[in-house]
Amino acid sequence: MILKKDNIRFGIILGLLTPLLSVVIYYFAKFYPLFSFGDMLDALRSDKRLVTGITIPCLFLNILIFTLYINYRKDKTAKGIFASTLVYAIAALAFRYFV
Repeated sequence: MILKKDNIRFGIILGLLTPLLSVVIYYFAKFYPLFSFGDMLDALRSDKRLVTGITIPCLFLNILIFTLYINYRKDKTAKGIFASTLVYAIAALAFRYFV
């Protein structure tokens, strides 16, 4: 089972892929079928407030899996997830305020 792995690389990969799943869910919940995925990305570039709207669910989903791995005492994997979460948070802040 996936919860038996305790590896920092696995945690980083999991922490990077989980928010992508959240972006896809956000797209289908908010933009589909009226707009394409590219339209959503264009909207993110033009309206920086949407960055917050998409970042919060991404980071929340990472917090959920981080908590799950902490509860199962898979600390190395949890560290990887935490590191990925920090990277996403910093990237979202940079994108919102500097791009």
